Amino acid sequence: MDVVLLSTADWDNPFWTNKQHVAVELARRGHRLLYIDSLGLRRPSASAQDFRRIANRLKKAVRPPQPVRERIWVWSPFVIPFQRYAWVRGLNRRLLDWGLRFWMWRLGLKPELFWTYNPMTTRLFRDEQFACRVYHCVDEIKAQPGMPSEEIERAELELTAHADVCFVTAEHLLETRRAINSNTHYFPNVADFAHFEKAREASTAVPDDLAALPGKKIGFIGAISGYKVDFELLRKMAECHPDWSIVMIGKVGEGDPWTDVSSLQNLPNIHFVGPRAYDTLPAYLKGFDVAILPSMLNEYTRGMFPMKFFEYLAAGRPVVATDLHALQAYGHVAHLARSHDDFIAGVEAALRGEVPALEQRLDVAREQTYERRTERMLALVPKYVPAGTLAEAQA
Repeated sequence: MDVVLLSTADWDNPFWTNKQHVAVELARRGHRLLYIDSLGLRRPSASAQDFRRIANRLKKAVRPPQPVRERIWVWSPFVIPFQRYAWVRGLNRRLLDWGLRFWMWRLGLKPELFWTYNPMTTRLFRDEQFACRVYHCVDEIKAQPGMPSEEIERAELELTAHADVCFVTAEHLLETRRAINSNTHYFPNVADFAHFEKAREASTAVPDDLAALPGKKIGFIGAISGYKVDFELLRKMAECHPDWSIVMIGKVGEGDPWTDVSSLQNLPNIHFVGPRAYDTLPAYLKGFDVAILPSMLNEYTRGMFPMKFFEYLAAGRPVVATDLHALQAYGHVAHLARSHDDFIAGVEAALRGEVPALEQRLDVAREQTYERRTERMLALVPKYVPAGTLAEAQA
C-alpha cells in the first residue's frame, strides 16, 4: 500500500520515536510512504529554541518532499502557530490539504493508508479520500504544556471514532480510547533490539566523556522535560550519593521550553551532557552502571510507556524506574519504585548486583521489537480496497 504517515516528531530528531521506526518498518515491507513532520500543536514560547525551530521549519517548507530512505519521502510543511484559534486551524487545513494532494500527485502516491499520530488530524486534513485510516495514540498529548487542551480533546474524540482501527501504547490509553472505538488494540512501546544489544559487545567502547566521570554512573537517556522527569528525585539522589555521577543525556526542554533545570545545575555530580547521536547510544549505555527512568506521576505519564525501557533492557543494563501504570507488568525485570526513597534504594540494590538475571531481562526485550510489533499491527489493519468503497465493503 501507499502510506501517508502524519507524525508528531520531525524525521531528523536525534531521538527516534514510534513514528520514524514504524515508517522504516512499513517501507521495509515494500510500502511507499510520505512522512509528514510535526505540525507544532504546542503554542510557541519566546525561547531561542522555539525561534530556531520556526526558522528551521521555514527553510524546510520551501523544499519539496525529500527522499530519506528507499520508499520514504519527508515533507515539512509550514503551519501557522496558535492552533487554538479556529481561523488559524481553518487556514492551515486548506494549505495542508492542498499541499498533501499536490505532493501525492507529484510522487505518484495513491490514497490508500493514512496512519496518524496527531490527535487533531481531522481539523488539519480531509482524509476521507483514503481507503483506510489508522490512529496510533502513543501519548496523552493534550496533557503536555502549552497545548490547546480543550480543542485537542474534542478533535481526538472525533478522530478516534472516525478511525478504522486505533493502536495505543499504554493500558490507560486503551481504556479511554476503546470506550470510543471498539476496534482499539494495545501494543506497548518496543525497541530496536539489534541496535541496543551492541552495548553488550566487547568491541563497543565507552565514550571518553562518560568514562572520564568519577564513581558509579547512573544514567538517563531521553527528553529532559519538566512534565516528564522528576527533578526533585534527581536532586535527592545526588545529595544522598555525592559519590555517584548522575548522567542526563538528552535535550533540556524537548517539548517543553519552560523546563527549568537550574535547581540541579549547582550539584557537581549531576551532568547534563546534551543529546547524543542515535548510533552512539549503545556505547553510552555500556558505560552506565544503572539505567534510570525517574518519571513524574501526572496525567501525561499515566498514559506514557517510556520507549527507553526496552532499550535499556536490550543493552543489558539494570533498570530502575518510577512505578508507572504502563510498566506494572514488568516488575519482574526491573525495580519499579513507588517513592523517592524506594527509587534510591533500588539503585543501591542494582549496584550491589541484586537484579533479575540477565537472560530473563534480555528475553523480555527480544519479544518487544519493531519488526514483531509492526507485523502484528498490520494484521489488524483492514485490507486495502479502492478509495471510497471501504464503507460499502464493511456494511
